[in-house]
Amino acid sequence: MAEAVQEELVALAAIFCGQDEWEVLSRSETDGTVFRIHTQAEGPTAVDTPVELVFHLPVTYPLCPPGISLSSDHLTRTQCAVVQEKLLEQAKNLLPEPMVHQLVLWVQQNLRHILNQTEAAGSGSKKCASPPSSAADDGLWIALLHIDHMRAKTKYVKTVERWASELRLTGRLMFMGKIILMLLQGDRNSIKEYLLRQKTSKVDVDSSGKKCKEKMISILFESRAQAGQKRFLAFEVKEHPSMVELQKEFEAAGLQQLYSEVVLGLVT
Repeated sequence: MAEAVQEELVALAAIFCGQDEWEVLSRSETDGTVFRIHTQAEGPTAVDTPVELVFHLPVTYPLCPPGISLSSDHLTRTQCAVVQEKLLEQAKNLLPEPMVHQLVLWVQQNLRHILNQTEAAGSGSKKCASPPSSAADDGLWIALLHIDHMRAKTKYVKTVERWASELRLTGRLMFMGKIILMLLQGDRNSIKEYLLRQKTSKVDVDSSGKKCKEKMISILFESRAQAGQKRFLAFEVKEHPSMVELQKEFEAAGLQQLYSEVVLGLVT
């Protein structure tokens, strides 16, 4: 599968070969590849509209959809959010094949149609600027949860991934030995809804194998995102072999202080 992804990246670099059309932002054996594509699509007034797409291909891609962020100086935040949501829905329909070029073509062909269907209420004021390197954005919150155990791990993880997708939350579900942490990013109300589902749904099984609710989850931290904290482009499940690797995960997200003040306390 890795070979197919590499072939896709080579093909994309060849297709988007114009000035500033293609840029690889990061590449990692553990976190996958993040790259940016600048293109144009027909806007609501039949005028070509510059659009920037940032794709995050996790190591499990294309068995899972890529993380996608869409922005344009010529569209409002609401318009960007609507198109991005439709794009993510389209990505799920293309699994499990490499899909980035098809998604770019889909945006080019459908942008005008999507925007014409979107209500224009309040759409004339704020433009959707290029994605910031910091996650300190209006409405973006971060929550760190500690899960005591998972007896039915496979089913539990699938449920968590489904909820994150439905609520448009990004972040990490991290396993390190017996430590299970969940880092969520998104709208505060969506995080609250996630916590409600987590506490009221039967997501695990008890010692006798019967379905049970999560009674031992704890909220270690919850706050609005601050300057210097990175925005995740997708929700991923990570297995960390050591505390050193877990620490790197937090450092990469600009959450060193959270790791030092909260996470380390779980093992001391």
